[in-house]
Amino acid sequence: MTHPWYKFYPTGVNPKIDISTWTSIASVLEKACEKYADKTALTCLGADLSYRDLNKYADNLAAYLQKKVGIQKGDRVAIMLPNIMQFPITFIALQKIGAVCVNTNPLYTPREMKHQFVDSGAKAIIIIDLFANNLEKILAETGIKNVIITSIGDQLPAWKGFLIKTVMKLKGLIPAHGLTVTPFKEALAEGANLTYDRPKIEQDDIAVLQYTGGTTGLSKGAMLLQKNILANMAQIQNCARAIVNDGEETVLTALPLYHIFALAVNFLSFLAMGQRMVLVPKPVPIENTVKIFKKYKITVMTGVNTLFNSLANNPEFQANPAKSLKIALGGGMAVQEAVQKKWRALTGKSILEGFGLTEASPVTHINPSESLIRTNSIGIPVASTESKVVDEQGNEVAIGETGELLVKGPQVMAGYWQKPEETAKAIKNGWLWTGDMARMDNDGYFYIVDRKKDMILVSGFNVYPNEVEEVLAGHPKVLEAAVVGVKDEENGESVKAFVVAKDASLTIEELRAHCKEQLTGYKRPKHIEFRKELPKTNVGKILRRELRDSTEQKIKT
Repeated sequence: MTHPWYKFYPTGVNPKIDISTWTSIASVLEKACEKYADKTALTCLGADLSYRDLNKYADNLAAYLQKKVGIQKGDRVAIMLPNIMQFPITFIALQKIGAVCVNTNPLYTPREMKHQFVDSGAKAIIIIDLFANNLEKILAETGIKNVIITSIGDQLPAWKGFLIKTVMKLKGLIPAHGLTVTPFKEALAEGANLTYDRPKIEQDDIAVLQYTGGTTGLSKGAMLLQKNILANMAQIQNCARAIVNDGEETVLTALPLYHIFALAVNFLSFLAMGQRMVLVPKPVPIENTVKIFKKYKITVMTGVNTLFNSLANNPEFQANPAKSLKIALGGGMAVQEAVQKKWRALTGKSILEGFGLTEASPVTHINPSESLIRTNSIGIPVASTESKVVDEQGNEVAIGETGELLVKGPQVMAGYWQKPEETAKAIKNGWLWTGDMARMDNDGYFYIVDRKKDMILVSGFNVYPNEVEEVLAGHPKVLEAAVVGVKDEENGESVKAFVVAKDASLTIEELRAHCKEQLTGYKRPKHIEFRKELPKTNVGKILRRELRDSTEQKIKT
């Protein structure tokens, strides 16, 4: 089968991938650790870890977990860590013994933690000490029997780790708890005297339970098999090798590794290519990330629109923009044209926008290269991936028309953990229904119009928030904007805009005049509210749902 987008694949990028010789995630990463043994794999808070030592520590932890904790193949183990060296060590260790990684946001509330741990059936957890008190509140209601605890500085030189821990304790950042725990460093030391037994790991085994954001209710665990993640690693590498070189790049990792975007791209795909991953435990305030650009020659980065926007509007970054970048990958939310232009003017490089979702491990589309970028497009499907736009009955719509985006490929999940009915709604005849409204042009480039559930219906007309947000963000005095639909007695719904001003002199009248020039009547915001900041997810995606809920609450009260 051929597709119109094949002709846009750069030289060296294959339309098909082959992972038949890749047996497991662990084996692929182990080969990289052997090949690049003396190179730096991880950098965090000024300390480096070689590929050789990364593999050694992962072996030690794997042995401890298997022989002392009793973790067997298929057991679920929660990882609740920020971007510190302990995350990759733990993830690789679990892959070595065939355990299933349950990635958990460290900022979760006890309620959110309980849901994820109970739903997944996690037997053990590796957690940062900053949030152990939250675990204590719900531990008895879960199946977790073993808790391994770590501190930010555990993998740093002893003096530096001690200093960081002391300062954090003095500031009251490490709360007290009454949990029975094993220190991470102790687990590594004990595991160094043990040897784990490698189980037979097959491509159809579950590697990760990656929970969705839960924006429409309780989050669901996407079952990502070994072959799903391996396929996406191969697809990402297939695209990347047209731009970067194995073993030569420095990858900025400001997005959290417990999120599927950074996990698959920064960690698994690029680390398997021998690249150096610079971990940023706390990228906000944005000055923390700007410092990384000053200290290291960053050649690869991933980000969401809000991260690129914050950097592009930071005076220090503006004075010394990153000129070493070979590639900046944007995903998670639409990269706004105003942000793209500013980023390109500062760095000399465009943001290569792509698309993905948890249920697809996650990458499905990407703009193939700098010269082949199309404005506002998520690009073309990656290798071995099919995509189409359909109506509510599943029939393909005409070129250029809007419908729901469907994808099919080896990276698509097996389904939702213990939720066959939800799986049946999401995957039909092998096609994953993404819930995103999109269109395709004649050349096979795809364009996300908006999330299906975020669409606003004004007097029977569809209004897509992305379009209105793009217009608002184009105003020189606007830093950020978000748009939602609110109840309207006359029109059913009307458009409400939440705006963070870059310039305090900005007025509602100016914004109305700006929108009048660029939007037809029913698309213009009827309500405009200024905010100091907008609510965001852990990766910086703006939470429209929270803004909607806050508006509805005001109406009720």
